[in-house]
Amino acid sequence: MKFSILLPVKASLIAAVLLTTACSDAANNKATEQGEYISKPAAIELTVYKSRTCNCCQKWINHAEDHGFDVSARNITFMSDIKEDRGIAPNYRSCHTAESNDGYVFEGHVPAKYIKQFLADVPKDSIGLSVPAMPVGTPGMEVDDRFMPYQILLLKEDGSSSVYAEIASYEEQF
Repeated sequence: MKFSILLPVKASLIAAVLLTTACSDAANNKATEQGEYISKPAAIELTVYKSRTCNCCQKWINHAEDHGFDVSARNITFMSDIKEDRGIAPNYRSCHTAESNDGYVFEGHVPAKYIKQFLADVPKDSIGLSVPAMPVGTPGMEVDDRFMPYQILLLKEDGSSSVYAEIASYEEQF
């Protein structure tokens, strides 16, 4: 008798779980014209280490979020310790350091477009990308319509770098 009462309760719980899962999956997917669902790619997660008072860092975080990244910001007092721990030499440093879930670093105002490109096809023996210093016109460093051409550097495990991309115009960043 006890078993027969519990069976419908268990079935109801299982149905509720399945329905909830189906609804949440549908919310994360996009319907096509044919009514089929296409899964949205999961957002790339970045942890950004920055100074509490850095306004351009927050603007860069907004840029990353606007381009589909899931960003968690951490205010750090001793930024040089983070950069040292991640293998970012002083000549490649900028105001903030972003780190992907899989440990790749993105130093400074690297455009989201190039982070996605890097993560889609990670070059051998690399640790990430850098835009050293803070070039005017990079994401987060916009000043009116001013733009300074710059290079995005590929940071390598041995501490060296090479040019990953040369950005000659504001529009190339997007």
